[in-house]
Amino acid sequence: MNAHDTAPVPPPGCPAHGSGARVPLHGPEFAADPQAYYEYLRHYGAAAPVELAPGVEATLVTDYAAALQLLQDSGTFRKDARRWRAFNEGKVGPDSPVAPLLAYRPNCMFADGADHLRLRQAVTDSMARVDTRRLSRSTEQISGYLISQFAARGSADLLGDYAKQLPLFVFNELFGCPADIGDRVLFGISGMFDGVNADKAVEVLFQAVGELVALKRSKPGDDVTSWLMRHEAALSDEEMVHQLALLLGAGAEPLRNLIGNTLHRLLTHERYAREGGLIDEALDDTLWENPPMSNYAPHYPAADTELAGQHLQAGDLVLVSFAAANTGPALRASRQAGGNRAHLAWSAGPHACPSKEPARHITVTAIEHLLNELPDVELAVPEDSLTWRPGPFNRALATLPARFTPARTGRRTEPLSPVAGEEPETPAPSRPAERGGMWSQFLNWLTR
Repeated sequence: MNAHDTAPVPPPGCPAHGSGARVPLHGPEFAADPQAYYEYLRHYGAAAPVELAPGVEATLVTDYAAALQLLQDSGTFRKDARRWRAFNEGKVGPDSPVAPLLAYRPNCMFADGADHLRLRQAVTDSMARVDTRRLSRSTEQISGYLISQFAARGSADLLGDYAKQLPLFVFNELFGCPADIGDRVLFGISGMFDGVNADKAVEVLFQAVGELVALKRSKPGDDVTSWLMRHEAALSDEEMVHQLALLLGAGAEPLRNLIGNTLHRLLTHERYAREGGLIDEALDDTLWENPPMSNYAPHYPAADTELAGQHLQAGDLVLVSFAAANTGPALRASRQAGGNRAHLAWSAGPHACPSKEPARHITVTAIEHLLNELPDVELAVPEDSLTWRPGPFNRALATLPARFTPARTGRRTEPLSPVAGEEPETPAPSRPAERGGMWSQFLNWLTR
């Protein structure tokens, strides 16, 4: 590595050590201790050369001020991934493991200028119509259902059994998915992020969302899909499908990680157990120190330029490390001064997360309800035995084993809410529900 003699030593196990290669953000070494990597990357300055997957090169911005400059300068740094030079030149193929989160799709995340403003406003206005009381009610009902599936056992994986599933169920309800479509949405998103038959999962997801759009064109309801469809932006069916797939996919995985990482913090930091009632504080601490999306916000310079002294060529892939910026010297001082929400976990600028308030609300409600139902829940394994999922973008545990006193939970029989807009139905015989029809099972549970 072309580092000065006085530069910090690369973290233990870093394959870039002494090789002149870029610093890899994949593999178990990075997942086990990303902060050691960020500390090492800072010796390059505000941005550093990294590798996201074998052969996929990028520049990672680790400094708070430089990150804000990039995120807010939409003239110099563009989001349209069709500018990605390495992809266009065939150096990165569509089968790369990072391609699903980086390759272009016609949605607001990969749009610039007027196209972005139009699509983003439709999304923002539609999400703003979500009523907090209805969101609380549906989150509590879904939480109750998921807890009822494992409460009597006295043990659970709070990720696989709870944090992973809850956001998908909540989004199904918010977007008005009937049973058959909802089953396939759950299958599609789960498979896409789990990497299990990912191509098939993406196909299933987009087909299901396409059917949802067709359904809501003929039978609109009181749900986000219908609000998005009726927005003055007048989205086409293709635009609708891609915005909904973005909201479902890009919303579910970070929210899963946020719930899981906050639960991890509550179960492994004695202060929260001792003082109690600190879910909001634990959530903020997680967003600062362990954000669910640690490195993302892909951008591409429109022309050759410099960022904080680093030369960048047009079409270079540039990412922001929210985790590194949050824990760097500049924000550390801000946090100590009491600026508890100055972090970049929600990103910033015109592409900042449009749903941070619903995400906070779902997270707090889900954790609060879990702790109320299982008040003595605790980690079932030593903390240092927990493993983190490898990958350059997400910060997420592989599992979160917990134990508690076995409990019987009450079944909620009131209707979920009018948001779903459809009567519960069973999947058509010609199209079996994937993974046993989890959404159908939930809708049936509500009405038993």
